[in-house]
Amino acid sequence: MNSTLDRPLPSSSSPPPWDTIAQAFVGALGRDRVVQRREELLVYECDGLTSYRQRPALVVLPRSTAEVATAVQLCNRFQVPFVARGSGTGLSGGALPIEDSVLIVTARMGAILHVDLDNQRVVVQPGVINSWVTQAVGGAGFYYAPDPSSQIICSVGGNVAENSGGVHCLKYGVTTNHVLGVKVVLPDGSIADFGGMVPEMPGYDLTGLFVGSEGTLGIATEITLRILKVPEAVTVLLADFTSVEAAGAAVSGIISGGIIPAGIEMMDNFSINAVEDVVKTQCYPRDAAAILLVEIDGSTSETRMNSDRVEAICKANGARQITRAQDLGDRLTLWKGRKAAFAAMGKLSPDYYVQDGVIPRTQLPWVLQEIAALGEKHGYKVANVFHAGDGNLHPLILYDNGVPGALEQVEELGGEILKLCVKAGGSISGEHGIGSDKRCYMPEMFSPVDMATMAWVRQVFDPQGLANPTKIFPTPRTCGEAGQASTLLQFPQADVF
Repeated sequence: MNSTLDRPLPSSSSPPPWDTIAQAFVGALGRDRVVQRREELLVYECDGLTSYRQRPALVVLPRSTAEVATAVQLCNRFQVPFVARGSGTGLSGGALPIEDSVLIVTARMGAILHVDLDNQRVVVQPGVINSWVTQAVGGAGFYYAPDPSSQIICSVGGNVAENSGGVHCLKYGVTTNHVLGVKVVLPDGSIADFGGMVPEMPGYDLTGLFVGSEGTLGIATEITLRILKVPEAVTVLLADFTSVEAAGAAVSGIISGGIIPAGIEMMDNFSINAVEDVVKTQCYPRDAAAILLVEIDGSTSETRMNSDRVEAICKANGARQITRAQDLGDRLTLWKGRKAAFAAMGKLSPDYYVQDGVIPRTQLPWVLQEIAALGEKHGYKVANVFHAGDGNLHPLILYDNGVPGALEQVEELGGEILKLCVKAGGSISGEHGIGSDKRCYMPEMFSPVDMATMAWVRQVFDPQGLANPTKIFPTPRTCGEAGQASTLLQFPQADVF
């Protein structure tokens, strides 16, 4: 091992100066792997949740598992916290640096290491962009199913950390359903392999535990993904409705009819017009209260039969007109607006705050009415564009961060929406993770015993509490809820176990 890592620290109650720490990182990894100039560090002060910002003390840009392990070992030697970051597109503040931390950025680890078409798997580094996987195997008739709206810029490592989904998660599942194994640098700098080359490996499901752990259990450096054969036929239907309630009833009708589409997406009138103003698909009727995008895939006969059934169900629930697209170009046009919906909001408002909660499908009409009422109560417009098939909501609250106090008001509104999701029988996250944004709302969904158990698992992997601390679990310091201190955790103190 590098002598820089072996050399013990002088006994002290605090880490040495950051200049000394930076020199150790440069000595172990090379100057081109370390970012330390203040103006360059500004690039890394937030992820996609731009309302929270904190400049890291140091940024490391490894290219291999060994270099990630070296960086983590140095963090352990100096007893400084570290945070992993991929492309920085996360929307819950999961990659937000904390004060006096090292940010380990995997963006340079962008190699597709192995493609095994016979066994339908691909091994990638964490910096590989989501859409690159399908591009690598598409010519042979395969694809990678998880497809977040940010798939052309988000990294697979970040998808693993947050257990991302996408428009096709209804039928094909989220990231955890497509990860066979991971090579992980643990919080002490050691390297471990979880899972393997086939599904359902014997023993503890450490892969399932790791996916979605938001960088608190270690850093994935190699990821074995499951790829699928491209279906024989695909049809996308666009149905427009004069009420959100009718669109929600159609969603319930499709699923209760025994049809499992690849995806069902809903957009409300506000979102429809925002998209048409920016993307100009000329496919979304501006006067519709809501539209559904339903993708059916499978064999040619199955796709035709289920498309006919979906069209009949939509019409029975009040759909005005239905557009079918079977050609690839036409399908992409219909999806183009949905994929660009978040970006389109930038045309309407200086800032937006997106939440991510899950509700039962049958509660869609009521919850959307309640969200509208909450928006009116707080004085903010809320656009709704979401994965209707699995009840994963993404309300976008439009506001101006330049207005004093606006962010705090919007955060309060977002919190009320999350509480509403729990009240409806759902959860506070579908695919964006908890991160910094939702940690204060964990007690709405989990008991103190639940959270203590989760923190106990976390402590097994990270007894020093250095891996992405302050994320996921609430604390009185971060949440300012002294009155609820009994439900808040102070990780890694032993008294919570």
